[in-house]
Amino acid sequence: MAAIGTYLKGAKFALWTFIWDNYVQIITVNQGIAIFLTLFTYARSFSVKAGNKHKRELAVDGHTGNLIYDLFIGRELNPRIAIPVVGTIDIKAFCELRPGMLGWVLMDLAFVVHQYRLYGFISDSIILVTLFQILYVFDALWMEPAILSTRDLTTDGFGFMLAFGDLVWVPFIYSLQVRYLAVYPVQLGLPGTAGVLAVQALGYWIFRASNNEKNRFRTNPKDPKIAHLQYMQTRSGSKLLTSGWWGFSRHPNYLGDLIMSLSYSLPTGIAGYLVKRGSPVLMSLGSMVDGEGYVSGGPVKQQVIQGEAKGWGMVVTYFYVVYFVVLLVHRGWRDDDACEKKYGDDWEEYKKKVRWRILPGVY
Repeated sequence: MAAIGTYLKGAKFALWTFIWDNYVQIITVNQGIAIFLTLFTYARSFSVKAGNKHKRELAVDGHTGNLIYDLFIGRELNPRIAIPVVGTIDIKAFCELRPGMLGWVLMDLAFVVHQYRLYGFISDSIILVTLFQILYVFDALWMEPAILSTRDLTTDGFGFMLAFGDLVWVPFIYSLQVRYLAVYPVQLGLPGTAGVLAVQALGYWIFRASNNEKNRFRTNPKDPKIAHLQYMQTRSGSKLLTSGWWGFSRHPNYLGDLIMSLSYSLPTGIAGYLVKRGSPVLMSLGSMVDGEGYVSGGPVKQQVIQGEAKGWGMVVTYFYVVYFVVLLVHRGWRDDDACEKKYGDDWEEYKKKVRWRILPGVY
């Protein structure tokens, strides 16, 4: 629908202008939906009975009796609802990919259109970041069965943490770089573009290759592509890879994720801008201002320059990288704690074989 509307109406298609003009309102509505889902699934979780025929169950760490904690982490593991005609929907699995990830893409595209409406061109930087993030989202959708083995699906309940993360955090925080570039375009040129592409390619290769290796091993250990890999047999019956990507570190996919996150922020450069209003602008739309900014369109032409704000915008445009470091390090700690409980002494033996958590020699 978005593609057809854009084809017919171009940059004036109502969807794109609505997203930009009602950005705060959309965030507010999504926040409201996240709170509703949190309260709805929490209240409904008290109807879960042991041995029920629908195989509903509570999350291991989600029913502590602490109201705030249980609301946050989620009581029910995989809450489901039956919708006439549509059928049964797993709320957590649906929210994990559909509204948040696709919303992220829509935000990015709306910001690209806004840049075009302001300046009359689309910068190479905003094209790169948008394509990188679309690749990430559609990779997740294409490999959707793989999420069934992730901690979010197998261990964590569905509470405010995941509801807010899926519906608010992902679409509105992950798209901050593109929103910045919509107002202050950065031209990378051929060398800059090649450098950013190299970073993205390295991160995606590590991310996809390591995840594919893990998924193949879990679903079909006799697959010729991974049959040669060494593993450790645990007393619980599980097998832990000790060679290949997963002998490189305990979370090689996290390393790929972190490298890709850097490629999303690098195109913003040393970020920061000032919007100069109130004085007449005689230059044409999209013209350079003193080699560091542009004349933007809109109801009143204005100058967008870096000036004294240069560098301060990195707090916003590189936040994604910092957040991802904190997120993945913390998730690694949670994974280690869970595995130590599950495997006991076998986990200690495994850590001797695979010493590094994410990046060998560093962490």
